[in-house]
Amino acid sequence: MSRNRQVTLHILDKDYVVACPESEREDLMACADYLSQKMQDVKENGKVVGTERLLVMTALNIIHELLHKNEKTDYNEDSDLEIERLQNKISKALIQLRSVA
Repeated sequence: MSRNRQVTLHILDKDYVVACPESEREDLMACADYLSQKMQDVKENGKVVGTERLLVMTALNIIHELLHKNEKTDYNEDSDLEIERLQNKISKALIQLRSVA
């Protein structure tokens, strides 16, 4: 079991000290970097005033990205299932044709 360690995260020019298991440290730091970059993008591209509002707008943008990505994933999984179903149907038809010939 991993012990919690303090990690300093630098997000949009501020430092935040949080505790997390050592095994999750790199992921947490990557998440903080991603959040910081997204917040910087929102700050540069909009007229958002205030850190709290900036954070909310950034969170909404990230959630939108994730939902959109999930929709694409679901579509791909559905497509894969449909392709598999069609392949099975073709295989059965070929077997029937061979048995008739």
